[in-house]
Amino acid sequence: MTTGNWHEIDAQGLHYRGLNERIREVLNEGSRRIVVKNVCGQRYIGDALGENAEIILEGVPGNDLAAFMDGPRITVRGNAQDGVGNTMNRGEVIIYGDAGDIVGYAMRGGRIFVKGDVGYRVGIHMKAYKEFFPVVVVGGGARDFLGEYMAGGLLVVLGMNREEVAGDFIGTGMHGGQMFLRGEVDPRRLGKEVKIGKVTSSDTKLLKKHVGDFCAYFGFDLEKILKKPFTKIYPYSHRPYGTIYAY
Repeated sequence: MTTGNWHEIDAQGLHYRGLNERIREVLNEGSRRIVVKNVCGQRYIGDALGENAEIILEGVPGNDLAAFMDGPRITVRGNAQDGVGNTMNRGEVIIYGDAGDIVGYAMRGGRIFVKGDVGYRVGIHMKAYKEFFPVVVVGGGARDFLGEYMAGGLLVVLGMNREEVAGDFIGTGMHGGQMFLRGEVDPRRLGKEVKIGKVTSSDTKLLKKHVGDFCAYFGFDLEKILKKPFTKIYPYSHRPYGTIYAY
């Protein structure tokens, strides 16, 4: 169904390949706002799309949502599975539920906002280069190996309604980027490559910008969230494994 400049697709019973082909067809026809209803596990939605478009998914998309994406905004009115934003370049993904493992895997740019909880190895291999600066903001908590091998970008976990903001092995192998966890973090949960640092005024400015946008999307109070102190986690070496390899 097409109305004005937006289009509606019913994904019920569609194979992931057929659904993704239909989305591309609609974009090629000129629609810039697509609502996809009855999404149920279809993979690769939004992958490698470069159009300036908005895609609203009602349901639960499958793995590798927005992989290699280069521009659109995808809103998920539900949960998402593993690999959201895999090697993503530009655009935004806004998830109103929870997300699975490896959110932001090798992410190079754009932003991902998750209202709820996320799984294991979120932010793994995130990287930044010149104007590319990836951002992941999580409203709930994260599981083990948060920010593993992280090389750039910004990773924020707010831990709302959670006793523990993240699991064990936080920042293992991390050698770049910035990580902020709201509340106190037991140093025993940290990987050996990271330390706890002082939140600076420039850090606060960065948090206000991206957490502020998170709050605007999901209806939270930014001032209330910022009243609780953040723990800054940073890598103390840019070459944590430099001494154990032969050159």
